[in-house]
Amino acid sequence: MSIANDNQLGRRPVHPGEILREDFMPDYGLTVSVLAAALGVSRQSVNELVRERRAVSPEMALRLGRLFGNSPAFWLNLQRAVDLYDTAAATQDEVRHITPLRVA
Repeated sequence: MSIANDNQLGRRPVHPGEILREDFMPDYGLTVSVLAAALGVSRQSVNELVRERRAVSPEMALRLGRLFGNSPAFWLNLQRAVDLYDTAAATQDEVRHITPLRVA
């Protein structure tokens, strides 16, 4: 049995890079270089993430969660919402023709 959730978000969810750039980095006084060093990753990786050109990977979620004292799931859930929204928009015509199964 399933419960239909047809409520679609009217706008694209906030990318985790924007959350990092707008909420976390200013609060902690971090630059891209300082954040990259604290995470143990390249400056390019952080720069691409905060510019929303890179997705949060499970490894990056672990690093961000450890650094900021929150859950890696927080970061992955933000990314998951963006990925699902983008995929739904890109494949809506292909998926629309699928007829949902009904319990007999």
